[in-house]
Amino acid sequence: MNADLGDLNAFLAVAGARGFREGARASGGSASALSQAVRRLEAQLGVRLLHRTTRSVVPTEAGQRLLERLGPALGEVAAALDVVNGFRDTPAGTLRLNVPMSASRLVLPALVPDFLRAFPDIQLDIVAEDGFVDLVASGCDAGIRYDERLEQDMVAVPIGPRTQRFAAAASPAYLDRCGRPSHPRDLLHHACLRGRFASGVMPPWEFERDGESLRVDPVARMVVRLGAAADLAVDAAVAGAGVVYMFEDWLRPHLDSGALESVLLPWWPSFPGPFLYFPGRKLLPAPLRAFVDFLRQRNDAAG
Repeated sequence: MNADLGDLNAFLAVAGARGFREGARASGGSASALSQAVRRLEAQLGVRLLHRTTRSVVPTEAGQRLLERLGPALGEVAAALDVVNGFRDTPAGTLRLNVPMSASRLVLPALVPDFLRAFPDIQLDIVAEDGFVDLVASGCDAGIRYDERLEQDMVAVPIGPRTQRFAAAASPAYLDRCGRPSHPRDLLHHACLRGRFASGVMPPWEFERDGESLRVDPVARMVVRLGAAADLAVDAAVAGAGVVYMFEDWLRPHLDSGALESVLLPWWPSFPGPFLYFPGRKLLPAPLRAFVDFLRQRNDAAG
């Protein structure tokens, strides 16, 4: 039985994303086209592959069995077709990356221009979101995350700075008015501008000094969505609304200009930098292979 490759990819996108709209966003198609493709596939196979309700799309038992075998198989097909890319003078195609907002702001700007100049026939498609995603289901070739968020079956390549810090800061006017904290616990008496993940979790502020680590959970004067609305918290801090806590590199321009002043600098915690990660397989798509080689050369040059 020969099924259309496009219909199989459509089923993979919808089943992996658990929805036609979500699958359309991940694949770059339309929900109606995906729906038609899945119906054609079900008619050809003579079996229902998806349970559809107004709120969800869930694979049937048959659909789940197909999904488990189809993802790796289509990945191998794509890799096999991509072999011809090796016969070009330069690799071509699209490299789709899923990255957190912080990486799109702090990591990629130092890499993307040089990469695009080196590989003019590669198109970058960047999806910036902070939730952890299934790369195969989302249609992405690779992602950027920190080591504590990586799955064990993924290949990881260092990208960007190898050490980063979280920083606390406030405007000089605010600190003149409300006082300068000398210990993280002092933040419990300050106006704090905090962030919340898409999941609803509001992470505590972490500090460390001389082997001592502690977390504080100050009352939030304002809460923003981490990543997407982080600049609003920074702007509010610059305007004197309170203390902000986030990546040092995000705050660095304002610290250097004097618009913000460091708070509890000796307590700023450091952590390992991010990684590019992708499923481990022998044949990488040519655009991804070019990007990995580019990163490794940069890492070797940096020592």
